[in-house]
Amino acid sequence: LDSIDGKHARRTQSSTPLGELFDHGLDSWATSIFVLSFFSVCSRDNGKTGVSVYTMYIYLSIVLFNFMCSHWEKYNTGVLFLPWGYDISQVVLIAAYLLTGTVGVEVWQKPLLFGYYITDVLVILLIGFSLFLSFPQTLYNIHRAHLKKTLKNDSLYEGLLPLVSPLLLFVLLTVWVVLSPSNILAKQPRLFLWMVGVAFSNVICKVIICQMSSTRPELFHWFLFPLALVVYAAISGLLGWMEEAVLGVFTALVTAAHVHYGVCVGRQLSEHLNIYIFSLKKRVQE
Repeated sequence: LDSIDGKHARRTQSSTPLGELFDHGLDSWATSIFVLSFFSVCSRDNGKTGVSVYTMYIYLSIVLFNFMCSHWEKYNTGVLFLPWGYDISQVVLIAAYLLTGTVGVEVWQKPLLFGYYITDVLVILLIGFSLFLSFPQTLYNIHRAHLKKTLKNDSLYEGLLPLVSPLLLFVLLTVWVVLSPSNILAKQPRLFLWMVGVAFSNVICKVIICQMSSTRPELFHWFLFPLALVVYAAISGLLGWMEEAVLGVFTALVTAAHVHYGVCVGRQLSEHLNIYIFSLKKRVQE
């Protein structure tokens, strides 16, 4: 039903900024859950078949980067141009679920052609679509808006500002993955990838609100500061055997903070716009 919600909202004359935020905010979270579900379908690398946790981390990072670029583009151009790669990715996921349900998980454990597995082909396609189609299209659209003088931000600094926190988030997480003494990604892959998705979703939700309200995003998202402390404590060996426990606590805090943020913003917008979140009835003015 993706893409139908907006049409239905306009049909019922209930289209609001809250609906836009609700749609894209949940998309930013669901994107990582899709990757986690795919990880569960094709299974973890056992030395012969499956996908390694590091490949899955790269896979998730590219998907989130792709999502971020689309909203960074809208922040600068005022237009959300979603390339057809998004639709293709959803069709591929549905096909993967149907294939697994029909044939069984064994389909992911047998070579497809020339010794390559289906997962190898999908990762290659993902990188190709993201880095050689979607990202260049984003840069082209921003360049075209610059030539037409329709950019919302004339300053290069202001235009690049929304990218600072997501990129720093990726750098900190990658440092933790690479330098973790206990190899945290291999020990807790789903928990770590879940934390990555939630943290990214909160960062991108604030960018979405800024582009909706034409306000300036913060330079450093507050998640970066506790994450930097956790990463430093982990890679320096201060956490020791407690690294997994600290990851669990940090993930719980980040998840709770994100849910709290979403509820608070939803309530504030519903009161400001005099609407209910899940109803077409208008609020009674006090």
